[in-house]
This record gives sequence, structure tokens and C-alpha cells, in this order.
Amino acid sequence: MEYLPAWMFLALTILLMAGFPVTFTLMGTAMCFGLIGFGWSFFDLLPLRIWGVMTNVTLIAVPLFVFMGVMLERSGLAEELLDTMGVLFGRLRGGLAISVVVVGALLGASTGIVGATVVTMGLLAVPTMLRRGYQKELATGTVSASGTLGQIIPPSIVLVLIGDIVGVSVGELFMGAVLPGMLLVGLFVFYIAIVSWLKPKWAPAIPKAELDAISRGQLAARVGRALFPPLFLMVAVLGSIFAGIASPTEAAAVGAVGATLLTLANRKFSMKILREVMQTTVRLTCMVFIILCGAALFGLVFRGLGGDGLVREFLGGLAHKYSHGMVLAIVMGLIFVIGFFLDFIEITFIHVPVLAPIMIEFGYDPVWFCILIAVNLQTSFMTPPFGFSLFYLKAVTPPEITTGHIYRGIIPFVIVQIIGLSIVVLFPQLATWLPKVVFGQ
Repeated sequence: MEYLPAWMFLALTILLMAGFPVTFTLMGTAMCFGLIGFGWSFFDLLPLRIWGVMTNVTLIAVPLFVFMGVMLERSGLAEELLDTMGVLFGRLRGGLAISVVVVGALLGASTGIVGATVVTMGLLAVPTMLRRGYQKELATGTVSASGTLGQIIPPSIVLVLIGDIVGVSVGELFMGAVLPGMLLVGLFVFYIAIVSWLKPKWAPAIPKAELDAISRGQLAARVGRALFPPLFLMVAVLGSIFAGIASPTEAAAVGAVGATLLTLANRKFSMKILREVMQTTVRLTCMVFIILCGAALFGLVFRGLGGDGLVREFLGGLAHKYSHGMVLAIVMGLIFVIGFFLDFIEITFIHVPVLAPIMIEFGYDPVWFCILIAVNLQTSFMTPPFGFSLFYLKAVTPPEITTGHIYRGIIPFVIVQIIGLSIVVLFPQLATWLPKVVFGQ
């Protein structure tokens, strides 16, 4: 009975690896082990736990941010951004790839939805890059990696969920994620610049004659027209939080209204689009919340059986044997490996509630540790064999792009991502400085 939580966790992992649906696996495993550990009486606590999830005001931000992202996807913003940035950086070797990273960051700050960003850029950027003579691996790797930036650059749904689970202010997490997000953008651009310099044939520049056909005035007008919408939305959402005008939940509502106004301004708005956006929002929100209910039941049973004490004892034993830094490395390595197989929502709801409180007890800054988890979870979208951004990209790329091209192309970016995570580990100020300046802690 003492090791019942460990058996429970093992059973959950095996069933998830076997491909069973996440929610039913969480609930079924919890119910079976709850009956073994407590009998029928433990079900009395379940309605209160689920009611607590349903009445959580912070989580209202989730459907609002999803609505904002899906509406922006339909606005035609990404297409105009990619065209303009491609011309702007076209004179450089690797300029198209650099423009994809910049657009990925801007769309990440505007939408926060990896699937929408990767699919949009995969449809628009990959054929263009191939036509310009880019190496297939570099083209697919750049799009896959850039599409995941929305997981760390605020406003990010992952940060909303992690903040709620760990009990950290979502506004502080948004502020703390700004510099690590910019760091990753810089590292991706630096890698592309180095590769383009070493292997010019992999990433040729756009011919000068083609670029000279566009005057400086035309280019400036296009840049302004393409950059204004995402910058407007970033200022509306993040500015309202940072200025103390709105809470993250209220700012999400501002973002939803802002995305709708931008779609109207682009003349893409219609009742049909609105209906489709609302249906997609409801479907994605229901998926998140039903998993959240399953995770609440699993957490209730796991803690009731003494699982958090068992994990604390295990990590405490490691802390006595090794330094706290080594324990942090083991925890980050564990989340990284789990990310090869599980979705970020599953990791957020299953592993974060167990690991985060214990690591914070060890004296780590909660905001910094939550940002580390978010950067690590972003990597889970990029790692074969189950990286979701790789699946999204394969679904929309031309037939000559194989799964092998995509897997080989993403490996250097995963290494760059790990370097970025290591830099944030070594320099916690990257995640903690801005929240302290803004919120005066």
C-alpha cells in the first residue's frame, strides 16, 4: 500500500503509451486506485474538486485566448506578414528562414496556438523556400521550430495553465517569459545565420534584381501594414496587463475583441467565419477542460494515497545525495524525455502539480521554475517521434517532403532549444528581472 501511488503512476504511463484517450485513462486509473486505497467514500470529495475547476476565474482566459488565436488565423494576417518579412530580409543569405522565425514570434505573440501557426506557415513558407532553393531539412526545421514559439512568448495558454496549477500570478509569468522568448528567437536566427554562412547553397538570398523592383517607399508601406496588426494586439493584451488596467483574464477578452476588429479591418469577417471560430474554440476548450477534470481526479487520489510525499521523499533523497542543481537537472531531463511521448497539456496537468511544489520547497523562485517548465514543454512540440508541430507540418507540406526530412531538420533546433533552456537555468534573472521591475517586488 505504501507504494500504491507509484504503481498508479506506472499504470497511467503504460496506458497512455498504449494510446488510450488521456481523459478516460486519467479518470479510470484514478477511480480504480481510489477504490483500492479508500473504498467508495473518496468519491464524496470529487464533486467539490471538479466544481473548483469549473468556477476558477483564471481559467476563463483559456477560451478567450483560443478564440483570439483562431480568429487571427482566419484574418489573413500571417500571409501578409510572411510576404513582407521575406522581402525585408531577402537580401541576406537565409533571409527567408529568418523572416519565418520573426513571423513565428509575432504570430506566437498574437495567437499562441501552435497548430494554427505551423499549418499556416507550412502552407505559405515551405513551398516558397523550396522554390528558392532552400535545403528541405532547413526549411521544414525552421517552420516547425518557429511555430512553437507561441508556447513561451506571451500571451501563452501554457503559462495560464501553469500559473493556475502552481499558484503563481499569470501576469508575472507573462512578464517573466518575455526575455526567454526573445532569447530563443535570437538563438534561432543566430543558428540560421551561421548555417547560411557555412553552407550558402542551403539558404540562398533572393536575387537582387527581383528585390530592386520594389521601391523603398512601397517596402516601408508594406512593412507598416503587415506589422501594425500583431503589434496592436500585443500592446492591447500585454499592455493592459503590464499597466495594471486589466487582469490576464480581462486582457484575454481585450485580445478576443481586438482579433475580431482586425479581421473586420482585413475584410475577412463574416457570420460563417464567426460560427467556425466559435465552434473551434468550444471544441478546443472542452478538450482542455475535460482533461483538467480528469487530472483533478487523478491528483485527488494521488495525493490522498500519499503520492506527493513519496515524490518528495525521492527528490529529498536525491538532494541529500546530490546538489539541488543536480536535482533540478534530473527534473528538467524527466520533463524533456516525457515530452517525447506526451502532449504538453497532459504533462502540465499530471506532472507539474507533483513536481513544482517540491522544487519550490527547495528554494527555487516560483516564476523562474514555471518559465523553465514552459520552455521545456515548448521543446516537447519539436521532439520526434510524437512532436505535434512535426505532425501538423507533415499534413500540409508538398509530397516531396518526407517525414525523414522533417525529423532530421528539427534536430538542430531541438539542440538550440536545449541551449536556450540551459542559459535560462544559468541566468535566472532572465525570467525574474522584468516581473520585479514591473510589479515592484
